[in-house]
Amino acid sequence: MSSPEEVLRKYSRVAVVGASSNPDKAAGNVPAFLQSIGWDVTPVNPTRDDAVASLADVPQPLEVVDVFRPAEEAPEIARAAVAAGAKALWLQLGITSDEARRIAEEAGLDYVEDACMAAESRRTGIRKG
Repeated sequence: MSSPEEVLRKYSRVAVVGASSNPDKAAGNVPAFLQSIGWDVTPVNPTRDDAVASLADVPQPLEVVDVFRPAEEAPEIARAAVAAGAKALWLQLGITSDEARRIAEEAGLDYVEDACMAAESRRTGIRKG
């Protein structure tokens, strides 16, 4: 498992699986915050018109895949992240998955779970812009 700080320093692009357009939800305000501090953010949500439908549809090379979906979906997302060439898998606060961790680590991805990218960025002072 990688440290949140290591992942935040190493990468600058994030695909947010389960991104919401509702700013009152963490899945809406975390991506907005990350974008405001310089991250290149791609929302991934098949129900949003302003998002890509899947990780395979992200137009630029994947770095971090940030997951805002239930833990039961994490292994499938981990497999999709590996298949799409991601460098890191980050499960947001409250999400853990031994299987997703195994999939990510066996493929050589950096891995963080049960942590908020925005909170960790604030805590460490790491910004991209």
